[in-house]
Amino acid sequence: MRVLLQRVSRAEVRIRDGGSARLAGRINRGFLLLVGFTHTDDSARVLWMAEKVVGLRLFADAEDKMNLALADVGGAVLVVSQFTLYGDAQKGRRPSFIDAARPETAIPLYEEFLAALRGRGITVASGEFGAMMDVELVNDGPVTLWLER
Repeated sequence: MRVLLQRVSRAEVRIRDGGSARLAGRINRGFLLLVGFTHTDDSARVLWMAEKVVGLRLFADAEDKMNLALADVGGAVLVVSQFTLYGDAQKGRRPSFIDAARPETAIPLYEEFLAALRGRGITVASGEFGAMMDVELVNDGPVTLWLER
């Protein structure tokens, strides 16, 4: 499981539908999480990642030190599925995505990840698995982390 986490002051995702786009999720202060799954991912990895994300102290305290977690600042997460996190571009000019989990594996893990975050008291917005999406964000910092389990 891979997560590209970006601390944001705001973010939203829109689902492209023909010539228009409908709002699927929007947050203010928090994390935008781009999430990908591979063939060996399971519930244990999903739960570990949810706990890691919720526990990360990436927000400034009164002394401007990164000491506060999402819950401390009333933050939220916007979760967007992104199989391209498992793209391999080492050879040729077109990436290979054979390491990305197929939808029948990835969709239940994605839903489990959303539920695990919500179960930890975090406000969660999300995109739509497999949809073409437009993601808009305002990086805060910027702070970006690559998480993998």
